[in-house]
Amino acid sequence: MSASPIGRALLAGYRLSTYALGPVVRRHLVKRAGRGREDAARLEERFGVASRPRPDGPLVWLHAASIGESLSALPLIARLRERWPELPLLLTTGTTTSARLMVDRLPEGVIHQYAPVDLAPAVRRFIAHWRPSAGLMLESEFWPTLLHDADAAGCALAVVNGRISAGSYRSWRRVLPVIRTLLSHFKLVLAQSPEDKAHFEALGAAPVDCFGNLKFAGPPLAADRETLECLTAAIAGRPLWLAASTHPGEEESAAEAHERLSARHSGLLTLIAPRHPERGAEIAAMLRARGLTITRRSLGETPGSDTAIYLADTIGEMGLWYRLAEVVFVGRSLAPKGGQNPLEPAKLGCAILSGPHTGNFRQVTREMIEAGAQRQVADESALAEAVDELLRDSETRAAMAAAARRYAETQAGVLDAVVTALAPILDRLSARS
Repeated sequence: MSASPIGRALLAGYRLSTYALGPVVRRHLVKRAGRGREDAARLEERFGVASRPRPDGPLVWLHAASIGESLSALPLIARLRERWPELPLLLTTGTTTSARLMVDRLPEGVIHQYAPVDLAPAVRRFIAHWRPSAGLMLESEFWPTLLHDADAAGCALAVVNGRISAGSYRSWRRVLPVIRTLLSHFKLVLAQSPEDKAHFEALGAAPVDCFGNLKFAGPPLAADRETLECLTAAIAGRPLWLAASTHPGEEESAAEAHERLSARHSGLLTLIAPRHPERGAEIAAMLRARGLTITRRSLGETPGSDTAIYLADTIGEMGLWYRLAEVVFVGRSLAPKGGQNPLEPAKLGCAILSGPHTGNFRQVTREMIEAGAQRQVADESALAEAVDELLRDSETRAAMAAAARRYAETQAGVLDAVVTALAPILDRLSARS
């Protein structure tokens, strides 16, 4: 695919304009750091100033925007290390939560840095220091300056687990010369669904393949055995359900469901695991204002016999909560936000509920519903009724959980196919090293 002359001109103007934005962006990031939304100790990485030396030889760079993308990168990173151990790996992410998670999860020797903001001086410093030989962009990270400078420096770029939602597709269609130029930087696009493949091709990307969603390829989320045993003993057989990866408004829906169900299920315990744990204090205040007794995981508290809501406001412990709860509502789906990954609880044998807004996982949601592994609920009232039914009916709950496990097992081959598709690029780098 060739770049559009109009698109090249527009993006050249964009890159030129970023030279004047440095002071404004720095003030903005400093304010964010003051609120804990940026890592103050590593803020210079956002301006392309590396905090680690570059290893010798060809370097493979992976970029993941946030938690979901970085988690999907982990099994790929493990496979790359296994097949091409001589190639050093660099992972960049853009959020503090993903960075903290990667500190604990990345294999030894894999370097993590914050991604540079898309200002020309910052990107220039980043590329000049790291000199990446290949760049694997997770999902839909199309930063114009970053792609232009990496390509110009000889970095072989590929989209991995590429995604273009229906809304993004409509937006990109309105600026077709721009997206055609951006996509021209990629040697290869691996889309995560047939719909995404069609979107990439219609916008001008080539070649495009689709092997499935890399987010479904990893092993089940881990959990600390001692903590799991401690919490299982503390809960002591109480009926419980989990509202996972919730977004604003969904915690209120979970609280409403708990209040409706507590009279029907003696000793009911509701677990709420917000997608952004830093909202823990805000959520706790809302729950207490409703008269609910809560304990918070982030404070090291264990649920007592009088605890109504256990607020799981920590990072990297979803595997723990999915093992504790057989009934799981997957958040970001009651509000029109697109949903979160239902395969994570499916791998651990949960009966899964979601709201009606699951566009981020449209295909897998449809297939899981058809397989009897997942149900969609229209609103918080329907959520309460569905949780009620699954807590009462152990046979239906077990059948949904078994169907979820079976469906998750069908996704295991995605990683092999992705690595095979990347092999021509990485084999060339391996030969050079």
